[in-house]
This record gives sequence, structure tokens and C-alpha cells, in this order.
Amino acid sequence: MRDQGCIQRSRIHRVYAPTVARLIEELAKLPGIGPRTAQRLAYYILRQRPADILPLAQAIVDVKEKIGFCRRCFNLAEGELCGICADERRDPHVVCVVEQPSDILPIERTHTFSGLYHVLGGALSPIDGVEPGDLRLAELVARVEEGVTEVIVATNPTMTGEATAMYIADLLPPHVRVTRIASGLPVGGDLEYADELTLGRALSGRLPMSRGPGG
Repeated sequence: MRDQGCIQRSRIHRVYAPTVARLIEELAKLPGIGPRTAQRLAYYILRQRPADILPLAQAIVDVKEKIGFCRRCFNLAEGELCGICADERRDPHVVCVVEQPSDILPIERTHTFSGLYHVLGGALSPIDGVEPGDLRLAELVARVEEGVTEVIVATNPTMTGEATAMYIADLLPPHVRVTRIASGLPVGGDLEYADELTLGRALSGRLPMSRGPGG
């Protein structure tokens, strides 16, 4: 039997012109966008004047062509350094470790952190094949050796986030203070969905992490 996805695609191609069908299929590939939402978005795009919708198309092209990773913290950047790393007012001695670039904005919204960031690119998850070598842990150790005095571990309050936090605490040298954002965030949630007040309190109330024999 054909799966529902194949049936849906076949129906789309029967009803719509090929160009419209392709647009719907591409929109449906976006996270959280199903076929019906993709169709509504396609209709919205078709109703707009070219002058109103072409900037969106150009913005998508530009972000793919111009955006890379900051060479220091691995946040998204248009040049060698992101805006935060290039800001001389930030405290380079305190580094907040997050899983993804999308976790930085919620912390910035709290207005309680003035240091720099380090984006790991994920969290440890052996069951999913994500090992220490797949994350930017070696780069974190190298940054710590450049004079960092505190590392705030702000990985998500999930099983993989907690495992990553404990690994980092044992990985870093003993002279560096390693803290974990305080409880208060919903267990199993993502940092990017936390409200500013809760996240700000979690940052302000951060606690030292237990360290292994080497940490």
C-alpha cells in the first residue's frame, strides 16, 4: 500500500500546476509545517505582489550564501566574528556554554549575562551516535586555556543536556569555576522556549557543579 505521504503528493500534483505543487512540497519540508499549512503559505505567497514577496526569497538566498559560524564561539555570523564576540564591552573571562545558536537569544533577552558564549553544536547522545568528538568540546578547552575563569553550562534540562553538563564539568581543568544554571526551567524543555524571567533567575542562581577527580 502507498503511504499517506505519497497519496498526498500525488493529490497535490493532480490539483495544482507543477510550479505551485513544488512550492507546497518544499514548504512542507520545513519544521512544524504540514501539507495544509504549506498550502496556505503557498496561497499567501501567490497573493502577494512581487515587490512584497521577492525580499523574502532574497533573504533566504542571502542567509545561505553569507552566514557561517563565528570562529570563536560558533554562533551564526556574517563575518569572522559574531556581534557578541566583536563587542569589546563583553567579559571574555566568563563563557556560557549552550547547545545551539538558537539558545543564545533567550539568554540575551534576560539582560543578566555580559560574558561570551560557546556553541557546542548539540548534546551528547550515544544512542543517537553523538559522541564527544562530534561536539565542539576541544575548542571549549582551548578557549578556557586563554584566561577564562568561569564556564556557565546552560545546556538544556534534558537527559542529554544533563549528561553533557556533567561531561564538561569533568573535562575542564580544576582552576576554572564550572557552574550550572539553577533549577526552575521545565525538565525536558529547551532553553529557547523559556521565558525571560525564569531564565534570568536560573542564570543568577547558578550553582557550582560537582567535579570528578580530574576536575
